[in-house]
Amino acid sequence: MAATDEAVGGRRRGRAGGGGAARRAERTAVVSETARVIERLVPTVEVLDTEALERIEDAAEQVLAEIGVNFVDNPAALARWRDAGADVQGERVTFPRGLVRGLCATAPGRFTQHARNPAKSVDIGGDRLVLAPVYGPPFVLDLDGHRRYATIADFHDFVKLGQMTPWLHHSGGTVCEPTDIAANKRHLDMLLAHMTLSDKPFMGSVTEPERARHSVEMCEILFGADFVAQNTVLTSLININSPLTFDSTMMGALETYAAAGQACILSPFIVGGAMSPVTVAGTLVQVLAEVQVAIAYSQLIRPGAPVIFGAFVTSIDMNSGAPTFGTPEASQVIFGAGQLARRMGVPFRSGGGFTGSKLPDAQAGYESANSLNTALLAGVNFMLHACGWLEGGLVASPEKFVMDADQLGALHRLAARPAVDDMTLAMDALREVGPGGHFLGCAHTQANFKTAFWRSGVLDYRPFETWEDDGAPDTRRLANAKARKMLADYQPPALDPAIREALEAYIARRKDEVADAFA
Repeated sequence: MAATDEAVGGRRRGRAGGGGAARRAERTAVVSETARVIERLVPTVEVLDTEALERIEDAAEQVLAEIGVNFVDNPAALARWRDAGADVQGERVTFPRGLVRGLCATAPGRFTQHARNPAKSVDIGGDRLVLAPVYGPPFVLDLDGHRRYATIADFHDFVKLGQMTPWLHHSGGTVCEPTDIAANKRHLDMLLAHMTLSDKPFMGSVTEPERARHSVEMCEILFGADFVAQNTVLTSLININSPLTFDSTMMGALETYAAAGQACILSPFIVGGAMSPVTVAGTLVQVLAEVQVAIAYSQLIRPGAPVIFGAFVTSIDMNSGAPTFGTPEASQVIFGAGQLARRMGVPFRSGGGFTGSKLPDAQAGYESANSLNTALLAGVNFMLHACGWLEGGLVASPEKFVMDADQLGALHRLAARPAVDDMTLAMDALREVGPGGHFLGCAHTQANFKTAFWRSGVLDYRPFETWEDDGAPDTRRLANAKARKMLADYQPPALDPAIREALEAYIARRKDEVADAFA
């Protein structure tokens, strides 16, 4: 790959170039502030005692030794497992006790994903929580209220909203599926959008191994090949075909990213009662078995390759068969999975603003709030789907995106331990006001009122009469107006024009290599 020209986000990579155009772009760009990655100072919820965790771990070992997993259409993977000491019969792989867990030991407990703006790079693992937007919906509920297939213009809008949202640390991946571009080429346009419309970290493509390779090569243009060879610049989502099946498409993408030293979220896709047992403990056994095999396989490819223990879990409505969200059982699985991930010593991914609602309404609010708070208290390190998710993940909504992103601000505040010092003890205020007074006008309140409480940027706290005179807007209308204003105010972050030209030339070359395919 050609070396990049000029500094990206203030760090020099590759040969100098770009000159005055790049400097002028940097001077005129609007700076978008992003909150620091959440450092969780509140305790995690531990729903399982040591005995229960050990029984789940033992049962997962039994699954791997006695039942095994399938590696489908992947002879190379079967050969790797055979060489590692597993028993391979056809596409079924079983593992001697301790083999898989031992291989997982080389996975790092934390890593940094670099952004092109170094100030927005993120640490993943430990007590950190990184927030990323919705991923994967084929439909959008647009700002005019129409539910329709998503387009690349919608994709651009979501990336812009993510860039403008201070509480999101990550630009995400397939924030919606742009169906107006050929399926075998749209990953290139999505990557370009993340690279040019945002300066936050982003995700690579996983829908074909070759598309993963394209993702790495485009990052080599953006960051410089030497930098990519030595650092993690991509985090990508590898879903396991639960129960206990690893397909060649996802594993091929994992092989590409692991070999390149890029991070993968290794995540079973669980709908309890359909893709796993109906019990919390049985689901945790399956999740642990699947994740351990995926992590171990990444370490066979490259010891030390960064990974994230994933757990996407919902329950099922036994009357309709539809997935349900924000339920107590799903929360218990996430709490337990967090404990298992910490015992393995690897970062943990789960949670999001999940809802089955078709609209950004009360159901969406209740279910999303339950899911977001569960993820915080479960010790999640990387939260995908943190904002914008509707209708069980079928729909991305800019209104819901704005509403969820606003609540992520409250999550930042909730994660912090309340300070106890001379100022916060407020003895001067208590002396000044005394019995029977009020604190609104005292010196302590005047000095601290601007930062004392988290304040929503969407919700309406005005008196009834003022609200009524303004047309009695509900939360959806307020979010609609905010989303429109954010998009109107958006300006792209500075990027060396030479890098953009190199990216566009790469995309044009790749698109010319194959005919369009929409399936």
